[in-house]
Amino acid sequence: MAAEAVTPGGGARIVAADFDDARVRDLLALHFAAMRGQSPADACHVLDLGGLQRPDIALYALWEDDRLLGLGALKALDATTGEIKSMRTAPEALGQGVGARLLEHLIGEAAARGYRRLSLETGSGPDFAAALALYRRRGFVEGPPFGGYAPTPFTTFLHLDLPA
Repeated sequence: MAAEAVTPGGGARIVAADFDDARVRDLLALHFAAMRGQSPADACHVLDLGGLQRPDIALYALWEDDRLLGLGALKALDATTGEIKSMRTAPEALGQGVGARLLEHLIGEAAARGYRRLSLETGSGPDFAAALALYRRRGFVEGPPFGGYAPTPFTTFLHLDLPA
């Protein structure tokens, strides 16, 4: 059976994620498992549930009615720099604009906080091609490691300068 089409828009909304919601926890568990399965242990920097529940990280959920379509997190690195963490689209919503909508929300949140730069660390290789293409289409460019990350053949560091 084909997955029901999702069109983020109309009734879709992005709100602070509720860690007590089983759907949020299930999508995060899927994200953690996928990231650990796609990257060597020394190159996997995915945060677990406890790691995302810190005061310097805000987790957002994209909902359409009662369906969770995706999650994205924004971490404060300092007063002028943020980091995108743990973006994940629900499997039934892949290829339907969920990632782009979450990315725009995170960029908007970063700008509202006064950040001058937004950075992210992600994988490299075929498993990450769609995510890398999304970030690059939005203007992120490859750059140096940041925030204590060490470069590996399996990591990509991307940065977006934000207007003042």
